[in-house]
Amino acid sequence: MGSPRARRSLTLAAAAAATALLITSCSSGSGSGDAAGGKITLTVATFSDFGYKPLIAEFEKSHPNVTVKERVSQLDQHHNSLSTQLSSGSGAADVVAIEEGYLPKFREVKDKFANLADYGALDRKDAYLPYKWAQSTADGAFVMGYGTDVGGLAICYRKDLFQQAGLPTDRTEVAALWPTWDAYFKTGEAFKAKVADHAWFDSAGNVFTAMMNQTEFGFFDGSDAYIGDTNPKVKQFFEATGAAVEKDLSASLAPFSQQWNAGIKQGRMATMTCPAWMTGLIQSAAGPESAGKWDIAAVPGGGGNWGGSFLTVPKQSKHVKEAAELAAFLTSPESEKAIFQGPTGSLPSLTEVLKDPAVQGTKQAYFNDAPTGQIFAASASGLKPSFRGTKDQQVRVPFGNALGLIEQKKSSTAEAWDKALAEAQKSLSH
Repeated sequence: MGSPRARRSLTLAAAAAATALLITSCSSGSGSGDAAGGKITLTVATFSDFGYKPLIAEFEKSHPNVTVKERVSQLDQHHNSLSTQLSSGSGAADVVAIEEGYLPKFREVKDKFANLADYGALDRKDAYLPYKWAQSTADGAFVMGYGTDVGGLAICYRKDLFQQAGLPTDRTEVAALWPTWDAYFKTGEAFKAKVADHAWFDSAGNVFTAMMNQTEFGFFDGSDAYIGDTNPKVKQFFEATGAAVEKDLSASLAPFSQQWNAGIKQGRMATMTCPAWMTGLIQSAAGPESAGKWDIAAVPGGGGNWGGSFLTVPKQSKHVKEAAELAAFLTSPESEKAIFQGPTGSLPSLTEVLKDPAVQGTKQAYFNDAPTGQIFAASASGLKPSFRGTKDQQVRVPFGNALGLIEQKKSSTAEAWDKALAEAQKSLSH
């Protein structure tokens, strides 16, 4: 899953020019309009807090004839609703966020979306991380959406629990403990031997996701053919995670559930796979009383990415031009920088913003002044893109469910693997 956020790649001058554009009146539709007064309303639909409130206020101030409303729902509900809205031809917001895992599915119906290349998006090609730009395009000239964030991977860890276990607490020394995932699990066993009443990680599903997101090809190959049952990496990572669960390294908390939030607050785990956007969730769940107990170190295996989104404009919008301008503003360099430095902590997907001294110098006091700008930018910039198939999102679910069965002690790793393969095969027919 993810909880990705937003911004854009115009230059300061271009951004100022775009902001100065007069938005003309349009007829009512996804966004409403007042032909007499030239007033229009644009709606932005996301699946979490993208950190847009101050940016929307800024946009409205420079566009007094525009009102922008936010519509926020849960990840799956958001994308399922979008599918229904596109099929029916009505109900979609003017600007709609799509998470990277769902993007291949919606790229199949790209004719339902405005081609942002018609609104200047191609000028941004060289501004994005190469894999982010590649994800946003179809057939070269069709730009599906403006890239928002990327989820550069790291490991968040509890310094107090590491100290209790006699492990190093300095983030550089901690990262040296786990150059590989095998070393990460071995360190977890050493931790459990000293601190038996705490788990090593929060959720098998989250660890497996992080591992899979480091592969060039996971469940699908470059031709979009399913390889989840033949790719040795999938089985290797599944079995390694399952074995760790059987050694009681997992807190067995369903990701992003109320129990998961409570587990973070209670400090039930020593580490968490931690894309940039996770820092905001940890702070929210753990509360101010845990400030200084958490820190951040590099992820096993080097770079990695988990999550990231795109802002799209459905064709059914009655204000496509204005919606494209709003999407561009929300993904500007200035916006990306502001969001990363705000509570959500979403990592920019624009290369120059990642290199910006303000971003590189960003530290998070909550995490012992961890240099999050350096850690997450290095992770996102150093990874190879992970190919996501058209049905990637639905195929991943059975593997996560199967790992959950191991955590619930309802299945061995071998039995769970067989079940995951069978259920994944069924999902391909839907």
